[in-house]
Amino acid sequence: MSKKVKESGGADEKEIKKDSAKADKSDAKEAEKPSAEKKEEPETKEPQENQIEKELADTKDRLLRVTAEYANFRKRSEKEKQDAYSFAKSDAIKELLPVVDNLERALATEKEDFDGLKKGVEMTFDSLLAILDKMGVEVFGKPGETFDPNLHNAVMHVEDENFKNGEIVDVFQKGYKLNEKIIRPAMVKTAN
Repeated sequence: MSKKVKESGGADEKEIKKDSAKADKSDAKEAEKPSAEKKEEPETKEPQENQIEKELADTKDRLLRVTAEYANFRKRSEKEKQDAYSFAKSDAIKELLPVVDNLERALATEKEDFDGLKKGVEMTFDSLLAILDKMGVEVFGKPGETFDPNLHNAVMHVEDENFKNGEIVDVFQKGYKLNEKIIRPAMVKTAN
């Protein structure tokens, strides 16, 4: 009997060993499955990471391009501004050159014809005013106008009942404005 128990015990042991071997194999397979799944996760993460890295590189590239475009725009705008200023100055100078020419001619005459000189200076002055008018410059500050502190600089004041309150009595320097910008206020004497 003991042999049978031993034999049956041996058979049971063999079956237990087989079962445990099968269990070990199935555990090993199950252990391999998660590792296979783990291997799949990095594979799915890698394309996502590559896509994110590509999007980041594209964004950096676009940012660099926009920054370069903005820097070029600023340089171009500054150059255009300088060019416009230079052209405006050259146009103004070109308009004033005939006045300079007429004054040079007046100074070059050796005749003592003061009436002719006066007439030449008056013509030169008129041409200068015409040039200023053509450029949009407006002259202001005449006797009889009402004093405006935005346009006039009162340097003297006189009490006289013949004039209205705040009336300009005398103009020492005329004022000039371009459009609505005051270039120089008129220097005046006011009454009352």
